[in-house]
Amino acid sequence: MTTDKAAIERVAETIQRANVRFINLQFTDIAGIVKQISIPVEHWGTAVDHGIWFDGSSIEGFVRIAEGDMYLVPDLATFAVIPWGQETLVAARVICDVYTPEGAPFPGDPRQVLKRALAKAAQMGYGFNTGPELEFFLFRPGPNGKLFPLELHDEAGYFDVSTDLGHSVRREMVHALQQFGISVEAAHHEVAPGQHEIDFKYGDALRTADSAVTLRTTLKAIAQRNGLYCTFMPKPIAGIAGSGMHVHQSLTDLATGQNAFVDVNGDGVFGLSKLAVQYVAGQLAHARGFSAVIAPLVNSYKRLVPGYEAPVYISWARMNRSALIRIPRVRPLQPQSTRVELRCPDPSANPYLAFAVMLHAGLDGIAQGMTPPTPADQDLYHVDEAQRRELRTMPGSLGEAIEALQADPLMREALGDHIFARYVEAKTQEWDDYRIAVSQWELDRYLSIY
Repeated sequence: MTTDKAAIERVAETIQRANVRFINLQFTDIAGIVKQISIPVEHWGTAVDHGIWFDGSSIEGFVRIAEGDMYLVPDLATFAVIPWGQETLVAARVICDVYTPEGAPFPGDPRQVLKRALAKAAQMGYGFNTGPELEFFLFRPGPNGKLFPLELHDEAGYFDVSTDLGHSVRREMVHALQQFGISVEAAHHEVAPGQHEIDFKYGDALRTADSAVTLRTTLKAIAQRNGLYCTFMPKPIAGIAGSGMHVHQSLTDLATGQNAFVDVNGDGVFGLSKLAVQYVAGQLAHARGFSAVIAPLVNSYKRLVPGYEAPVYISWARMNRSALIRIPRVRPLQPQSTRVELRCPDPSANPYLAFAVMLHAGLDGIAQGMTPPTPADQDLYHVDEAQRRELRTMPGSLGEAIEALQADPLMREALGDHIFARYVEAKTQEWDDYRIAVSQWELDRYLSIY
């Protein structure tokens, strides 16, 4: 399996130094939910040399019962000691790739989907970098740990200096992420009461996807240890801002190691190279098609409405935060930080699948030489009705997003036949369950008057 002797020795030294007793082999299902198998440290050698077998038929979107056998291969670069719950027996975790009994990468493994997308980019001469910004809410559970009715832990706002529990919990979260080797760059209170954001360093898309998955599990664990509940649900409360996962992106020219989005000639739009503009055009062209992947829940479309900085109209701009894609300004002496920011994803998305469909869309724009529409400089939430009719919009519901996904052949190519079929099936079932459910709003509105 793993042949990197230096990596094997580095992990062995960590195990001995930290007195690790258990190792959690982690992977995600198609929904992005972390799964794991724990092994005593005595079986670590087997995991490295041969992988660890498991039954994939019990995992969402994997395989049928008759074809359930598969095995996990650890990615040693992700090995880290878990920085909480170590009072008695120390545990570590490692992120794994999933393989079939024949020794081939399993096509239903979301991490493999991103690896395939990165391989396609490499064939075109590019590496893919991302910087996701995950927002989240902290709630204070009631008696017996019940979450309802929802109780926010603070009433602070954007960048506010708060002295409540959230302030100290954020610092604990940052420290725990650093223990996992994640380089945190900033942590702050977000717009809504009880809402926060922790940002980590921009980098290779596979590693930042790993970091995003690690961040979600870490923040939930630290919140729980402090008597709070952390959620990445996009819109937990009506009437206030929801949680997004804005994703900054750029391509690296593998031949030179330079940022391929930089306008070296000085005549590009917003300081972008021609290739970057084509990349933007590709993402705008496929935005409706990948909506069900980057905003995957029924609840996601309660966030994607006008008035809360979440983009609805398929557009791009320099500083306009109502646009789907924003081009952040860069300092004159830092052109290598040139990037584009996709603002519609939310933190419930599976980052491996989200980054894969985003990359495929951008590469298609480059391959086809696409041209984006005229940048939108005005506030798109306050355009007149005539202008609004000319704008393409993101899907207004998960049902509409599923239809757009099925209508875009590139999305099937990006996800692969296996995941595409199972993803559509799972999301269609979720949409059907929502459509036939009777909500409290309906009872409050209709029961007493009809």
